[in-house]
This record gives sequence, structure tokens and C-alpha cells, in this order.
Amino acid sequence: MKSLINLSIAILLLCAGLYFVADQLEASGGKGSKDTITIYNWGDYIDPDLLKQFTEETGIKVIYETFDSNEAMLTKIQQGGTTYDIAIPSEYTIEMMIEEDLLHPIDHSKIPNLQYIDPYYLDLPFDPKNKYSIPYFWGTVGIVFNPNLIPDHITFESWNDLWDPSLKRKVFLVDGAREVMGMGLNSIGESLNAKDEKLLRQVTDKLVTLSPNIKGIIGDEIIPLMINNEAAVALTWSGSAADMMSENEELDYAVPQEGSNLWFDNFVIPKTAKNIDGAHAFINFMLDPEVAAQNAEYVGYSTPNKAALDIMDPEIVNDERFYPPEEIKDRLEVYENLGLEWLGKYNEYFLEFKMSIR
Repeated sequence: MKSLINLSIAILLLCAGLYFVADQLEASGGKGSKDTITIYNWGDYIDPDLLKQFTEETGIKVIYETFDSNEAMLTKIQQGGTTYDIAIPSEYTIEMMIEEDLLHPIDHSKIPNLQYIDPYYLDLPFDPKNKYSIPYFWGTVGIVFNPNLIPDHITFESWNDLWDPSLKRKVFLVDGAREVMGMGLNSIGESLNAKDEKLLRQVTDKLVTLSPNIKGIIGDEIIPLMINNEAAVALTWSGSAADMMSENEELDYAVPQEGSNLWFDNFVIPKTAKNIDGAHAFINFMLDPEVAAQNAEYVGYSTPNKAALDIMDPEIVNDERFYPPEEIKDRLEVYENLGLEWLGKYNEYFLEFKMSIR
């Protein structure tokens, strides 16, 4: 009996010790602590000096983790194994997260710097009144090309230039159903969010006629391949185009006049966040014009922060390839959440097109 009592006492002491250690870890800034925030973002998508500056100004430490796709980010948050105070998904993913009740509402009163965001980038269909998200960066889908490797008459003012016979086996496409099918829909003057079986059939038949010009449908490797002039033309995102152009000065970028996709990456606060106040403080910090300007020049993507544009290098903000004029922006569309049925149809038609390439 005595040994049993001693064993019970030992177990109680061990449990008390473990509780003390856990409490000390929490107090010293572990995940979920009030003096720590955990951020989940795309790789190389923030100036690291700003994370240090935020900690210096607020005393809040930053744990920073990265993902390489919206799908990977969404899956990890759905599983709930790791607590994130801030994530930075794209617009269609935000819409899905809202539908699945995965997000904490944003308290706009705690983000006074929201006043610096251009109203053009607010109150969009994927998050009306920005109840759950705040703009971070934005961009377009367009065409990056090497003018020295194509005929002079091809300017990519139109998507239909991709079908020019002189581009045989010279075109890369990003491996994305929404991007490719959307490009096809825009090329016939239709919305890239169309829910019309006849239009999707028409677009797929047209894309099949593009097959002779396709060199490959690929993912991230499109960047080094274009930098090394492995192809003359690529359908890609503006941010990827900027990366390519920084390494290969011969490259240019265009958004065809028929219109294209306007994409957004926004701050959100997952519902499982432990430091709600810290998350709001970080978002407000990143919306400060000086901070936003520094971040945009480091990352190379387009900022929605109107006040930051007045601080940035004029050569950057006057580059219409990445800050297109109103007449082009008016033709751009944000991807809508099509729903599983229509997303499945887009994927089926895209697969049919891919299988036609020889």
C-alpha cells in the first residue's frame, strides 16, 4: 500500500511539473501566446526585415511558416493540427474558407490603416465588405514573351495571337484549368466564370486547334525555362512574369485587351487563431504606407495600397504591365467560386485539351 501511495504521489508531482513547464512555455512566447503570432504565407512573399520591425515596434514575436499552393494551405487549416493567427490565401480559396466557416471576422476598427487601400480592391464578390479578408497583393494573368524570338506582328494585344502559326512549339501554358479555360473564354469575348456547357465545348474545341503551338503545360518550372529562353511565349501570372523579367531583360509582359483574371492574395484570420489582437496589429502594420511600399519593392508584386504608390519608385508604379490603366483593369475579372459541379466540368474540358497535345 505504501508503495502504491508513493507511486500516486510521484505521478501527481510529474503532472504538476509538466503543467508548470507548459505554462512557462506559453508565457515565454510559444504558439498561441499573446506575445507571439504565427503566420502562414507563400514562400519569399514578404520582406523579412519587416517581421523584425514589427517585433521591435510591438514586442510581438513572429513565427513564420510557408506553403506552396492554396490547396496545401487550405488542407492544413482544415485539419487544424497547427494554429495560425494569419494566413494569406487567394480570392477563390477565401470564398471556400468563408463557406466552410474557417475564418474569424475582421474587426475594421482595429485596422485604421485600411483607409490607405484603394477602394477598387475592396468589397469584391469573393468577400463582400471585406468581412473576412484584407488585400495584400494583387496581379493579373497574362503573356510573358521574348520579342526577339517571335515575328514583329505579334504583340499579344489579343489572346488570339497565341494561335499564330509562327508560334509552333513555342508556347508554354501554366498547368491550371481556370487559367487556360479562362484565357480561352476571354479569347471569344466571354466571361472566365462562364457556367455554360456550350461555351465550354466551344472553347475546348478552339484550344485543341492551339495544340500545335504548345511546347508544354507545366508548373513552377516555367520560370527558369523562360529565363533561359527555352520557349518564346508563356501564359502565366504577373508575379511569375516579374520574376522572369528580373533575370532576363529581353522578356516582356502583356495583358490582352479582351480581358483576363485579376487575382488577389489577402490577409485572413483563421477561426482557430489564438492571438486575435496580435493578428489585427500585424495586418494594420503591413498596411502602413511606408511598410507597404518597402514590402512591394522587395516582393515585386502589385500593391493595393494607394498611399504606398506615392512613396515607391515611379518607374515601378508607372509600369503599365504590372499596374495596368483603368481601361484594361475594367476588363479584368476575379475568379468566382464555381462550385464543385462546374469546377469539375472545367477540369474535364481542360484534361481533354491536354490530351490533344502531341
